[in-house]
Amino acid sequence: MSDLKQDILRHLSAAGTPLGISELERLLSGDWPELNRRSLQRTLNDLLAAEHIVRTGSGPATVYASSAAPATEADLIPLSGSSRELLTYLKLPAIKRKPTTYRSDLLFSYQPNMTFLLPDNLREQLHDMGRTGPENRPAGTHLRDVLGRLLIDLSWASSRLEGNRYTLLDTKRLIEEGKAAEGMDRIETVMILNHKAAIEMIAEAPDYVGIDRMTFLNLHALLSDGLMKDPASSGRLRRRPVDITGSVYTPTAIPQRIEECFDVILEKAREINDPIEASFFILVHIPYLQPFEDVNKRVSRLGANIPLIKANVSPLSFVDMSETLYLQGMQAFYETGKTDLIQDVYLAAYERSCQRYAAISKSMVEPDPFRLEWRRELFDTVHAVVVSGQRPEPAAVEAHIPPAIPGEDRERFGDMALAELMSLHEGNFMRYRIRPDQFLAWKSRLEEAK
Repeated sequence: MSDLKQDILRHLSAAGTPLGISELERLLSGDWPELNRRSLQRTLNDLLAAEHIVRTGSGPATVYASSAAPATEADLIPLSGSSRELLTYLKLPAIKRKPTTYRSDLLFSYQPNMTFLLPDNLREQLHDMGRTGPENRPAGTHLRDVLGRLLIDLSWASSRLEGNRYTLLDTKRLIEEGKAAEGMDRIETVMILNHKAAIEMIAEAPDYVGIDRMTFLNLHALLSDGLMKDPASSGRLRRRPVDITGSVYTPTAIPQRIEECFDVILEKAREINDPIEASFFILVHIPYLQPFEDVNKRVSRLGANIPLIKANVSPLSFVDMSETLYLQGMQAFYETGKTDLIQDVYLAAYERSCQRYAAISKSMVEPDPFRLEWRRELFDTVHAVVVSGQRPEPAAVEAHIPPAIPGEDRERFGDMALAELMSLHEGNFMRYRIRPDQFLAWKSRLEEAK
């Protein structure tokens, strides 16, 4: 069965109610931006003929539904017997579940490279999925290949896990064009933009970003910017008690203990040789401690990508991760110390991410070494010409070529910058750190000069 057919069936199963073709187009737009109505209709007809879906209504009222019994969240991904036992436990009323607080032994008994949260066979499976090329490439090489898509995917998916209503297409428009979606709260827009800023921080300096206190405090500051009741708590460890809604788990409220365990989490994660294990360790231990007043899971999701990015294995975007199963997996770890359920969720989400970015990498052309070497200077030059309101002409470009460009390369660099300026449009100008108002003012001046 084709990937498109599988995606259609997944959306119909997850919806729980029949969907019209327009709604299916909207849901599929992120993964299938080139899909047109005629192709979608043909695929739906194929699924109807194979009796995978059913159709009711006629004309504009036509809707489609999965012919299989509606799937529950637990049926969306393969779950082990122990994971299903944890789900059964979590269904018990809170009064029948044993109250628990932070167990520091889960952290201090863990010995990097000697004990493991993920079993050997699962780590091997994940490494096979995530392999992207030679292991000796500079840190962040694969990230640069897929950054444009990852910025959108991870910003959207991580925000969605917090209840954000932005669609993948809405997120794409916000990140690429600066257009906020209509009908959304300001907080939802800020959440997406904060993710973008945090991912860019990781991407722009992979050699300097690490599994250390400074990086994680700054990750929190970026992700929580404008979203905290007390702005001073952004980038600062927690100094007051917090509760986990719907759980019998209560995080530690002792500031000194939070400080100590936060540093130990980062120290142990930094010592882990296996990037997959380090990623999973960060994903579960940061929110378990709850070192910040809020935004802990968001920090853990981006932080879990740092060891993957440094090792040039496929990043984890959390696209198609079940919100319910993810939250239940974390809650099971909070209350029982068992990682079985969140392991299964991690495996399913990572497999989907690897498929996504492998396809992107295969479709990419080999980058121009000259452009790659002078990429930052190129962006600076284009930015300077536009912001200064000059026409895209050789003289304007020459005036803004950085001194770092050698004399023998200046002509080639100038031609490249001029080509970039000539191809600027509303869908790509933001990559040069140009604001929408600056781009529109520049375009207006060019129109007036004609």
